[in-house]
Amino acid sequence: MSNAARHLYVHVPFCARRCSYCDFAIAVRRDLPVQHYLDALGAELSLRLGAGALEVDTIYLGGGTPSILGSDGVTALLTLLRRYVSDAPNAEVTIEANPEDVSQNAVRQWRETGITRVSLGVQSFEPRVLEWMHRIHDAETARRAAGIIANAGFASWSLDLIFALPDHLERDWERDVDQALALAPPHVSAYGLTVEPHTALSKWVARGTISDTPEERYESEFLLVHERLVDAGLEHYEVSNYGRLGHESRHNSAYWSKASYIGVGPSAHSFDGRERRWNAREYQAWAAQAAAGNDPLAGNEVLTAEQRFLEDLYLGLRSSSGLDVDQVQPEIVEKWREQGWARTERSRVHLTPQGWLRLDALVSALTAHSNHC
Repeated sequence: MSNAARHLYVHVPFCARRCSYCDFAIAVRRDLPVQHYLDALGAELSLRLGAGALEVDTIYLGGGTPSILGSDGVTALLTLLRRYVSDAPNAEVTIEANPEDVSQNAVRQWRETGITRVSLGVQSFEPRVLEWMHRIHDAETARRAAGIIANAGFASWSLDLIFALPDHLERDWERDVDQALALAPPHVSAYGLTVEPHTALSKWVARGTISDTPEERYESEFLLVHERLVDAGLEHYEVSNYGRLGHESRHNSAYWSKASYIGVGPSAHSFDGRERRWNAREYQAWAAQAAAGNDPLAGNEVLTAEQRFLEDLYLGLRSSSGLDVDQVQPEIVEKWREQGWARTERSRVHLTPQGWLRLDALVSALTAHSNHC
């Protein structure tokens, strides 16, 4: 797998607190076992890659909260990674960061270690919303962090927001979007809240103390952020992502184009175009296997021709690149255009924002039609 891959994902599982909506593989720790984590990660990298075997176009430090490792921890992590991979010219190296971890010293060290892009997890600027989410930072900390990052000389940076929150919060989504735009980010990711199993949010919904967000409001908030960000000069290039020209996430775009990638760390996934593999989810299980020199693999799946076909449709339609018009039956294209769900341009079919809201249903309908033809 490593010979073809040009993209590396590294999962850093640690967080200071679990967010109310989070179902990611994280480990909440008062005292971070940084060296223990690095030792296990090095063992997995040695097993997967071998020293200096791979030149990569992108590295993505995700989590969890990679910035929680501290400046020295991030430096040690990047130093470890570069025993096994080398950066291609103009490589994109991203770190996910929470506002409370951002300082002048931190970003200076990040740049010195080769970080080129920062993804800042803001989510909201409203105190009540941040408290409900179990976020640690406040709005002023987020604004200060964004200012430090914007002036630090990174090639790019991004800001994350979450919309479609429960009604009882009375969140002013438009105001949050405006506050984000006031920071002039070259990239914004806006995600709709989903209720995932085994989260605090799912328990609240099960008890009936919180209701699911109405579809109408989900749609209105999705369309509002689309309109505001596009008017501000950011291209809506994927369902949840907006960027100025040249500031698109190259790492995430590799996923959407079905490029091969390698994932290391607990719960990390890898893909070679045919087979998908994933690591043990929980930190202790992953670390124990890796440290013992064993493959921390938890499972794998070889995609069938039908699964690859379905992924081609789904990934093509979820991004602004769209699909070749020959991949979609003419009568379906016409129906989507009439409904305002798609447009055609230069022999490509592209979903509109209204179409993206119906992405799963449109792909299902397209697949069902293909099976009957």
